[in-house]
Amino acid sequence: MSSSWEETKVDDSLMKLYVASPAGTGPHPAVVVIQHQGGVDEFVQEMTRRISDAGYVAAAPDLYHRDSPDCQDDAPIRRGRLRDVTVIQDVNAAVAHLNGLRSVDGRRLGIVGFCMGGRVAYLMAAANPGFKAAVSYYGGGILQPWGDGVSPCQRTAEISCPILGHFGEEDKNPSPEDMRKLDAELSKHGKAHEFHSYGDTGHGFMNRHSSSYRAHADKASWPRTLEFFRKYLSESTGQRSVASL
Repeated sequence: MSSSWEETKVDDSLMKLYVASPAGTGPHPAVVVIQHQGGVDEFVQEMTRRISDAGYVAAAPDLYHRDSPDCQDDAPIRRGRLRDVTVIQDVNAAVAHLNGLRSVDGRRLGIVGFCMGGRVAYLMAAANPGFKAAVSYYGGGILQPWGDGVSPCQRTAEISCPILGHFGEEDKNPSPEDMRKLDAELSKHGKAHEFHSYGDTGHGFMNRHSSSYRAHADKASWPRTLEFFRKYLSESTGQRSVASL
């Protein structure tokens, strides 16, 4: 496995991406990894490598790239400047970057996100039909829009791929009630989904660099995530997708 920082252009701005690739020439399936509020930090880079270790080309775009390089604002303020319309542009640019790599099979594309990234994963399952699987880890704010327009939840009818959701029973955002609302909305629209909730667990339970980390939830959820991607991003799935065109 190898990893490096790469760049792509979005709206006359250079957006960095942390890219990790498995050994071999491929073509490999690919996964877009969406940051938590802290940005593409040590935790997100680690998760990007964990995805790559499982056989995927993984790319984590820096959604804060519109801030100046010397920005000293804290993470909540930077997150508060994000808008759904530009987030969609950024993730689509990351997809285009991946599709431009010779090692990537663009027919087999997934997305995973943590915290605010889990919200973005839900949003992109509706906004980009190229995704074949979406995984949301404790995605907060799915019921609210960022900027003008509707919330990701209100776009549920547009979702075009299966969704896997991981939640903490002690989380406040998303709360267990939020999880039930999302489950009901997805079921109402007949969208394939699978939700798991973990006891003695709050927000951010995958982050080994934080006191919020819960090893039991990590060890239970990660194999489910990898199996979900294996199921929907396998080579045979990609072949069926092309055959159905």
